[in-house]
Amino acid sequence: MLSIVILNWNGADMLRRFLPSVIEHSPEAEVIVADNGSTDDSMRLLAEEFPHIRTIRLDRNYGFAEGYNRALAQVDSDLYLLLNSDVRVEEGWLSPMLSYMETHPEVAACQPKIRCEWAPDMLEYAGACGGYIGRLGFPFCRGRILGTVERDEGQYDTIAQVAWATGAALLIRREAYIEAGGLDARFFAHQEEIDLCWRLRSRGYSIVCIPQSVVYHVGGGTLPTESPRKAYLNFRNNLLLLYKNLPEKTFRSVMPWRRLLDAAAALHFLVGGHWAACRAVCRAHIDFRRTRHEFDADRDRNLAATVVPAEQILSPINLLWQYYARRRHTFSRLPL
Repeated sequence: MLSIVILNWNGADMLRRFLPSVIEHSPEAEVIVADNGSTDDSMRLLAEEFPHIRTIRLDRNYGFAEGYNRALAQVDSDLYLLLNSDVRVEEGWLSPMLSYMETHPEVAACQPKIRCEWAPDMLEYAGACGGYIGRLGFPFCRGRILGTVERDEGQYDTIAQVAWATGAALLIRREAYIEAGGLDARFFAHQEEIDLCWRLRSRGYSIVCIPQSVVYHVGGGTLPTESPRKAYLNFRNNLLLLYKNLPEKTFRSVMPWRRLLDAAAALHFLVGGHWAACRAVCRAHIDFRRTRHEFDADRDRNLAATVVPAEQILSPINLLWQYYARRRHTFSRLPL
């Protein structure tokens, strides 16, 4: 059985706009809305306009990671599909992914092609056609390198094994989710799905993108791009991602580069007048150093369970060098 679980936080407008398409075009699935302590009229909307939809009400905003952990603990289906509230789907969107998962038991999770809702001929920043991680820890996608997003011209329409699948539309086996420990609640939001997928890959599972399935994502619905909070979470969580999953020797070789590059990013924010974002990057590094010992037990478990080494999961490229020095702004131009 498949359950589509939409985690909602103050997203009444998004639910009103996009939930009908999910209900109409997902006959194979149970649709569930888990409310993450909303203070808007989300629950009233669900009760009045979608009374037949199962709801799970959490007592406060636990963030993306723990919100999903708490909601999924109340769902018994063999397959979960984590779906953002700002995603529109069309008829037949589930079939390609379900068929592939049925015939490929080694695949723990997959994602559809993600197009942009407000520019449907473009791929969408948060996932595009499947995610990868450069050797210094920077994530990128088929169809999105740093801030450059490609037009969808069918160039990535092959099914591909990837390093991570987006949390905006993540189909995952319940057994694998539980085995890997679920999403890390301490991340709160941003890059928690990359961490989960890395753990799955290191345990021998595959992650794939099925571009024959297509969804349309608004994106950026929770925090604006320039948000210092978003900058803080992205920089801190990316460091935690590396610490939790890299062996000690590799981690020590990567960190000097990360300190230098992240300092350059902070300086860029400062020169551009984004002082709060500059402080956020600095605070991310301070908090990482202060709290990383809290992740030691998880790190030990991850490394002990590893059967696929990080070198086979990470892409060998220096993403920033390729993008800024070599001017390779599209996935197809990267030397992979």
